[in-house]
Amino acid sequence: MSMGPAIELDSRAAGAIDGRHIRALTFQDVRMEYVTSVLNRLDIPCSGRTALVIGSGRGLLAQGLARLGLGVVALDPSREATAMAQEADTGSVQYMTARAEDPGLADASFDVLFYADTFEITDDLDRVVAHAARLLRPGGVLFYDTVNRTPLSRLIYLGAFQALPQTRIMPRGRYTAARLRTPAEVASALAAHGLKNEDVCSFKPTNVLDLVKATVARRSGKIDDRAVKEMTSFILEPEGKPLVTYLGHARTKH
Repeated sequence: MSMGPAIELDSRAAGAIDGRHIRALTFQDVRMEYVTSVLNRLDIPCSGRTALVIGSGRGLLAQGLARLGLGVVALDPSREATAMAQEADTGSVQYMTARAEDPGLADASFDVLFYADTFEITDDLDRVVAHAARLLRPGGVLFYDTVNRTPLSRLIYLGAFQALPQTRIMPRGRYTAARLRTPAEVASALAAHGLKNEDVCSFKPTNVLDLVKATVARRSGKIDDRAVKEMTSFILEPEGKPLVTYLGHARTKH
């Protein structure tokens, strides 16, 4: 009896489903839109500034930030993801393998930090944020996107993405209820290390049914990762309540 496709992060295997990469593809546009809108509003130019992407995966977000004119370093805990990112890049980004809980790097090295696939994955958010505060230059901006802890987010991230055969695209245990964090919890963790959360911005699928159809089609092998991106889109919802995913940014307290 067929057990279905392999669910494996950062896999090169033919037919394997990498939910993290699918997520990066579908989130790319809203991540970039949010970063550019905030930097523009704060009047922070990209030229001559440095950025660090934590949880960079195969490098999509890092490459996007480099195209804005930022000098980008990208960290990911997976050596395989780092290797795939280096192979796909044109030399615009410096890639390193390191965990968010122990990133290394010198104090006050970056004007922009972006934490992707991190806050909802780490068991030690306090340690991650302590390093963020150390790495960020005065006047810099820390960006993040993460998953709220609500009944709907549990249904999607713990149920649909990890358990249901028709829609499972993540390894079991990738997400747990304890690691899904509310905006208030994230703001508290940031404040404990001198970072003031300045914004929470919900984002959601433009059409939920399209996302479900694309996920089922990818899970069954009818389409590839790029087709998922073509079939789905996400929109920022600045005034909306973040029932599932949200972006935010913080700055050093003056």
